[in-house]
Amino acid sequence: MHEFFISYPLTEFLTFLVAGLVLNLTPGADVIFATACGLSGGPRAGIMAGLGVGLGGLWHVGLATLGISALIAAEPAALAALRYGGAAYLLWLAVRSWRGGGLAAGTRGARHPSGALWRGFVTNALNPKVALFVLAFLPQFAHPEYGPVWVQILLLGLVFSLTGTVVTMSYGALAGRFGASLARGAGKLDKISAVLFTGLAGKLLLD
Repeated sequence: MHEFFISYPLTEFLTFLVAGLVLNLTPGADVIFATACGLSGGPRAGIMAGLGVGLGGLWHVGLATLGISALIAAEPAALAALRYGGAAYLLWLAVRSWRGGGLAAGTRGARHPSGALWRGFVTNALNPKVALFVLAFLPQFAHPEYGPVWVQILLLGLVFSLTGTVVTMSYGALAGRFGASLARGAGKLDKISAVLFTGLAGKLLLD
């Protein structure tokens, strides 16, 4: 790995870093999820949800490094299983939020950080689009002349996951701060979160 830092061109790395940040800052399913958690559970819930999403991203990076994601992408049944599993989980979260499982029930994010962390991880880990994205994005910046490709994918994936985690956690924290200031309308915030979760489930099934 030490050879990677010596041989990998700085300009190539900066290009990768900028491209990754642009993608991370563009609101996607991960940002929407963390925002929904922040709105319904407060700043800490949003932060922990963002961290969970980041850990889910590391899961996909690990699979890509091992070559497993390529095998999954080549098998339609495996992709379908991930898609339906992820959609079902999001719909379960939507039902829970709609019934008042967030601020309306008094379940502040600070009291249940592990729950938000786990939900973020599962949601991202069960999203086949993330696996396909990792396979499409990271190899563009991996070149044999700079060392073992698997090492490059691993290290670049770690950098991309780290920046993405920070960005997603920030979105979740801001949403939580905004939601906390509207605690009187906790029931409405739970309904908004439920709609967001449902929309994510539909997007996952239709894409």
